[in-house]
Amino acid sequence: MMAYSEDHIALAAEYALGTLDTEERAQVEAMMSIDRDFTAMVGAWEQKLGALNQMVGAVEPRPFIWENIKAAIGHSGAQEPLVLPEAPPPVAEIVRAAVVADNSNVIRFSRQARLWRGVATAVTSIAAALVALVAVGLYQPDLLPDGLRPKPQTQVAEVKAPAAPAARSAQYVAVLQKEGGAPAFILTVDGATKNFTIRKVDAAPEPGKSYELWLISDKLPKPRSLGVIGGSDFNISPVLASYDSGIVNAATYAVTVEQAGGSPDGAPHSTPVFTGKLIETVPPPAAR
Repeated sequence: MMAYSEDHIALAAEYALGTLDTEERAQVEAMMSIDRDFTAMVGAWEQKLGALNQMVGAVEPRPFIWENIKAAIGHSGAQEPLVLPEAPPPVAEIVRAAVVADNSNVIRFSRQARLWRGVATAVTSIAAALVALVAVGLYQPDLLPDGLRPKPQTQVAEVKAPAAPAARSAQYVAVLQKEGGAPAFILTVDGATKNFTIRKVDAAPEPGKSYELWLISDKLPKPRSLGVIGGSDFNISPVLASYDSGIVNAATYAVTVEQAGGSPDGAPHSTPVFTGKLIETVPPPAAR
């Protein structure tokens, strides 16, 4: 494809935009008749600017504009005689004039500036029309044709129900004490998890010794150690989870005094000093 100057490109664009005078349009049409590449360039500009023109809808002038035009025509002076333009020269002369103009740089920079001003005006008009179209679509979509109306959007809102509170479980407690004496330890057991907490209340420390908790049941061949009771006020353990609920709830719980660190062989080495049985303090939730 032939390389063209910026002036030729501007000339083709002005022709497509329709801003050339009669003589300049004749020059362009003469060049198009002999230059296929220049014709293609004009066609490309027509497609670009034509697409912009299609985006702007036709606007019907208001009635008072036509009345103003008619009034202006009526108040104008006498009409001058009609002078017909001279016939354009033959094609050969036009081509020669176009070539001469190209060689002498007759096509001036002002034409290119006029082109870009025209393009800027067209783009500004299109942008204003698009803004108006968007505003109508947002606030009054019923005024738009069916093809331009925005499609209704359905939004699905997910509502999460609050989590149901955890069901309370039965709670059991045993007061471990000497017969008729003050409570030495308090044992609490969760009915669901069987985790237990033993709290020291009035048990005096035994120097060089350890308190050890035992589970005693007639369903078991011998007492089972539930571990050494530490020196803190509260001791928590999950050891009861391995026993059946019937055994846990009906057993006797006893505390013995063992050597430091507890029984070495898993069997009590002294008689229980504190004992007690579980009683239910918080019942399980009622079945619905």
